[in-house]
Amino acid sequence: MLSNYATTWTTDDNGNGRVTYHQTTIVEWTPETITLRTGGHATTTTKRKMNQAADQFGLGFSVVQRRGTWWVDDGSGELPFHDGIVLRRTSN
Repeated sequence: MLSNYATTWTTDDNGNGRVTYHQTTIVEWTPETITLRTGGHATTTTKRKMNQAADQFGLGFSVVQRRGTWWVDDGSGELPFHDGIVLRRTSN
């Protein structure tokens, strides 16, 4: 569950939502896509909040770190993370 420390989230009836940590929208989704951003702050807390959002809202992805590099598992395999990565929704 997302903590509300420096974090806000919104969802709507159309399947759209966003999670904002400090001033950066770190997770944004529509029925078709998910966009992940760090805003230049690739921290453990940002990664943890991305994963908490995925769990809380059933978004079907996870972000992991290996040897200092972030990876995103979108359910079809791992992709190298980059700021602004867009994933296809595999789970609604």
